[in-house]
Amino acid sequence: MSGFSQALWVLLLGSLLGLELIGKVPPTLHTPLMSGANAISGITVLASLTLLARADGNPALLLLGALSLGFALFNVVGGFLVTDRMLAMFRRPGGRTPGGR
Repeated sequence: MSGFSQALWVLLLGSLLGLELIGKVPPTLHTPLMSGANAISGITVLASLTLLARADGNPALLLLGALSLGFALFNVVGGFLVTDRMLAMFRRPGGRTPGGR
């Protein structure tokens, strides 16, 4: 089996495992799960930047790095927006937070 076909198998099996695991998460845990995914996407942003820095003008690597950077940034920003919206549900009217001064 070539390296490319092995990579495709890992992608396929990882995707199926991810769908199975995420499908079993209760709705009350989706937002904390999104917050955890932000940390993973932050690592993806760093990996994408590293790939772009080491591409040495290779167009395929530059395209792959740019795509992964775009998707990772989209995920991070969306996750922070969802987390901020969730935290807004716990704010008291008038802008004061519980226990805040």
